[in-house]
Amino acid sequence: MHRLALKGLLTLCLITALQPALAQAPAEPKAMTYELAKAAMAAAEASARENGWRLTIVVADDTGMPVMLHRIDGASTGSYNIALRKAMTVVTSGMSTGEYGQKLQAGEVSEIENGITFAGGVPVMRNGVLIGAVSASGARAAEDEVASLAGAAAIGN
Repeated sequence: MHRLALKGLLTLCLITALQPALAQAPAEPKAMTYELAKAAMAAAEASARENGWRLTIVVADDTGMPVMLHRIDGASTGSYNIALRKAMTVVTSGMSTGEYGQKLQAGEVSEIENGITFAGGVPVMRNGVLIGAVSASGARAAEDEVASLAGAAAIGN
């Protein structure tokens, strides 16, 4: 009888101890992971292809380091450097490249060395935290931004 009561007590203790861990939802990634970059890239690339835009697309982490880069066939070679600079501008400023350009022109922010001041780079936010950027280059700035926004929307909030 004591052995059965002891087993029951141990089982109850174990269930009680594990319950908080079992009840918690998995934590949201707080950094740009390869899996997040892959999802963002798929969405940005799909947007570009649907519209016939030959873009270079960068998904970068919060330091501006590319996690993934795709250059769609036919994208200009110069689009590579611009897409990288757009990503760096986003993570340095914390805002889209278009917004940064407007604020720079208004004298509201300081100039970022090699910063890009036209649309096409957007921040990726998760739970209010900047985790990276999606940027594109190769079409008109507004078109670059459409593809970048599609990528960011696929993984951000």
